This record gives sequence, structure tokens and C-alpha cells, in this order.
Amino acid sequence: MAGSELEILKGIDLEIKRGESLAIVGASGSGKSTLLGLLAGLDIPSDGRVVINGSDLSAMNEDQRAEFRGEHVGFVFQSFQLLPALTALENVMLPLELQGRSDAREQAEGFLKRVQLGERQHHYPLQLSGGEQQRVAISRAFSSSPDILFADEPTGNLDTHTGQHIIDLLFELNKEEGTTLVLVTHEERLAGLCQHRITLDAGSIVSEARA
Repeated sequence: MAGSELEILKGIDLEIKRGESLAIVGASGSGKSTLLGLLAGLDIPSDGRVVINGSDLSAMNEDQRAEFRGEHVGFVFQSFQLLPALTALENVMLPLELQGRSDAREQAEGFLKRVQLGERQHHYPLQLSGGEQQRVAISRAFSSSPDILFADEPTGNLDTHTGQHIIDLLFELNKEEGTTLVLVTHEERLAGLCQHRITLDAGSIVSEARA
């Protein structure tokens, strides 16, 4: 930037244990979403490494990272990120079909039933409430059995009651599937449920605790 360097994250040293839940908290602009994107391999750090299951994402090219994410990583966005031209069922099936799974429909139907959307599976996103869309997004993220799931403010666009249902669902599936869960959140109630918590301030970890 005009000859100056903008440092978004600095000195991050973080280890996440397999199967645990981690909350990343901090004020707006502290670097939470940037860290989440780096951990998920959506971007690469200018220095340092990100390693998942022994695989160094920083050493991969964009296509390799995309392939790795498809096999090992799930992502739940605050804005749901469902494809509007596809039904709920088709949205959940899509990543499974990209993996070449012959049981894509069966797996997708099973997850939609688990989140109580079996009767809504043929509806399009615009025909679903915010909470229902987020349940579809969670089904899509978990359906491919990822090793690690990243969620960026998963309850940010939902009312308190619906948000609590989504929280319960995330942790229920986390426990059942043994999936590592990494959350960015402003909500204390959500962060308090996690086994591991870090607080960011100005791009650095200023506190870290495990339950």
C-alpha cells in the first residue's frame, strides 16, 4: 500500500487437536476471518505454514488446495452460500458428486433428515427461512465427512432461538462425526461451548485457554 506494508496477522502459533472445538473471538478487524481463511486453505500466508493432518497447505498450489479441501475440509458461512438454482437436496449432493460418490443422493437425504428438513429437500433456498438455509449449509458441510469444519459467524444472520438450534446442531454433529470444529464468533454463548478458545487483537493471539 503506497510503499508500506499492511500486517493483518502476526506471530500466530496455534495447534488444534483432532476432534476438538475451537472458538476464535475478538473485536471486528482483529483478523478472525482472515485467520479462518488461512486455516482452511482459502488463502496462503505470506510467511509461515498451515498444516492439516500432516499436509502443508502452504506448499500446495491453488488446484491442490481445492482438491484437499474437497476431501478433508467443510465450511459453513454466515451468508449460507447456497446455490439458488439448486434445491436443498441438490446443494447437499453437489460436493459429494464432485467427489464421485455413488451414494451422493442417499447421503444427502440422510443428512437433511437428520437436520429435520426431509420434507423440505426439494425446495429452493429462496423458499426456505434463514434457519432452514443454514441447516442445509451445515448438512452440505458435514455430508462429505470432513476431518475439520470451519464456520464463520454461523449464527450471525439468525434470531436467538434459531441460532441456538443451529449451535446445538453443530455440536451434536461435531460429537457424532468426530469432526474438528473451528468457529469464528462474536457470541459468548457459542464460544463458551468450545473446548479451546483464542482471542485475537490487532492480528495477534492475546489469550488462549482450554476447558
